[in-house]
Amino acid sequence: MSMPTTPAATASLPGAVGEEVLRATGITKRFPGVLALDGVHLDLRRGEVHALCGENGAGKSTLVKIVTGLYQTDDGEVVYKGEARHFASIQDAQAVGITMIHQELNLVPHLTVAENIYLGREPKKGWFVDKKKMEADAQVYLDRLKVGIRANELVLTLTVARQQMVEIAKALSLDAEVLIMDEPTSSLTESEIDRLFEIIHELKAHGVGIVYISHRLDELRRIVDRVTVMRDGRYVSTRNLADITVDDIVSAMVGRSLEEKFPERSSAPTDEVIFRVAGLSRTGKFRDVSFDLRRGEILGFAGLMGAGRTEVARAVFGADPKTAGTVTLAGRELSIASPIDAIEAGIAYLSEDRKLNGLAVKMSVKDNITMANMAAVSDRFGFIDPPKERSAAKKFVDLLNIKTPTITQIAKNLSGGNQQKVVIGKWLFRDSRVLFFDEPTRGIDVGAKFAIYQLLDKLAHDGIGVILITSELPEILGMTDRVVVFHEGEVTGILETRKTSQEEIMQYASGVKHMFR
Repeated sequence: MSMPTTPAATASLPGAVGEEVLRATGITKRFPGVLALDGVHLDLRRGEVHALCGENGAGKSTLVKIVTGLYQTDDGEVVYKGEARHFASIQDAQAVGITMIHQELNLVPHLTVAENIYLGREPKKGWFVDKKKMEADAQVYLDRLKVGIRANELVLTLTVARQQMVEIAKALSLDAEVLIMDEPTSSLTESEIDRLFEIIHELKAHGVGIVYISHRLDELRRIVDRVTVMRDGRYVSTRNLADITVDDIVSAMVGRSLEEKFPERSSAPTDEVIFRVAGLSRTGKFRDVSFDLRRGEILGFAGLMGAGRTEVARAVFGADPKTAGTVTLAGRELSIASPIDAIEAGIAYLSEDRKLNGLAVKMSVKDNITMANMAAVSDRFGFIDPPKERSAAKKFVDLLNIKTPTITQIAKNLSGGNQQKVVIGKWLFRDSRVLFFDEPTRGIDVGAKFAIYQLLDKLAHDGIGVILITSELPEILGMTDRVVVFHEGEVTGILETRKTSQEEIMQYASGVKHMFR
């Protein structure tokens, strides 16, 4: 199977498979108050997938941003195809064949898919953009991914998962010799992941070297050749994947053995219903959704991408309108017309897209944590009390082990996992009574995941309602008491987690089984 470098041609990359194409040596990077990288090494060969592993804050993203010209190194050297190179910008790196798919999507929502794929390098007809050619060329790469996306669709109409596939199509269109993928599967369904891995194997066969960053260690066996581990901004080791186990990788990442993926539950559900949704509907999205949440319980939402899990949570939170149904908290029926109504009632929603809906990326950690509960850090005249604000922010930075040099650090400078923990801290500070966690561990390393699992358990133990929306079935089985399964906007089953299995959940999620027909 050939891989086209342009819509009309196939690639024939120079150099033998196995030849070194990229080497970063002694890379050091400092930010105000923190040494992000300390003499880190990475080498990449043609036709290999080289995994870069480490906990959040280990320096993985900083390293690849230096390789791709987004950051400049303070010390060390990047050698590309045998020549020492200094990339002053992303465009410099792309021009010679190095490109990156970022964990945080970098698309312009009000442009079309084709306009995003060719942004800054649009094909021209005379003085004007050749829109017809641009859309036809973009469609070639979209069709190759087999995701059913049209080149003329507006990006803002696509789900997060489909936007991720647009990023991948854009990278393919650049005809890269070095491709860096930062958490490329974090928003994808199983079928989309399968197709992505097929594309990766095709790229390998044509000599493309791929640096692959992922916290989903179980998927490495399918595509990865070698693994480099980083910890606390330092290089730890590089090994052939065939010679090591996942446990070996985890131990190298965290500096200790992690025997359990999920904590022992301290909370236990009672018969007391603290939250109930009945007959909730939204035309064209979901219909007649009913469930209840008991004190001490963690309730899971499972289903395939687009099944309606997130849409239900957003409707309960008032972010989207509902057309029917009731929401009851502590025996009182609520009237929720907006997120403000939900917040004041004690309901919080942690969005799956923290960058768009959960975090003010240009504000400090302190400001993000306190913004949803300003009254708690203000004096009796309504003015912010700085000591109160600092104390509140520090409490949750310590509680959640947020890795930041200071509470005044700008949120966009944190790793993805630490950004997620800041959002969690914001809603905990609000003293919410029911929390919807939508993919809370997406893009978070194994050590930080365990800490968040412990936090979810503690919240349930303290009587706070916890609803966990996740695409990872092991997470459902390891952390929930019951699971509400969705299929095409309907609840097909509500199962006791300890009495079910991944296979049975998937039968309900795919519509093979239906409990309420």
